[in-house]
Amino acid sequence: MRWLDEQEKAAWTGLISLVLLLPGKLESPLRQEHGLTLFEYLVLSHLSEAPERRLRMGELAFLASGSLSRLSNVVKRCEQRGWIVRRPDPADGRYTLAELTGAGFDIVRLAAPTHLRAVRSIVLDSLDTTDQKALARVAERLRIVPDDFSRQPSRGTPRDE
Repeated sequence: MRWLDEQEKAAWTGLISLVLLLPGKLESPLRQEHGLTLFEYLVLSHLSEAPERRLRMGELAFLASGSLSRLSNVVKRCEQRGWIVRRPDPADGRYTLAELTGAGFDIVRLAAPTHLRAVRSIVLDSLDTTDQKALARVAERLRIVPDDFSRQPSRGTPRDE
């Protein structure tokens, strides 16, 4: 077995601290000010940016970096709050669309400045342009995709609820 050298150990401990601590720091202001989890915000935000504010569930899960199971649970909670509606995809009824409602768009619009302030203060303001490009490059290389859907979100599997 080859142990980590100092450079590898620094890279690993830096990454694991980001993975474990960063989501909570980004979620805290969203919870306090808007009662949203970070994942809920990401789901609503991606829908707000989609054409006609709707996406297939599989594509939405891919964009929000979550499993279909987790997304389904979050969408159910958002439906109960009146923020999202689900319906069969008229182009192919085997798929389910999630669509942002007016109330859902309102909550995203209210929460976006809170999220943006956290992203800037916790992440981006500490990095120069070179660091930001390096972070994006490393994140793309290390991108983890949940096992229950492919890297091709537009080619998701039927019954992607």
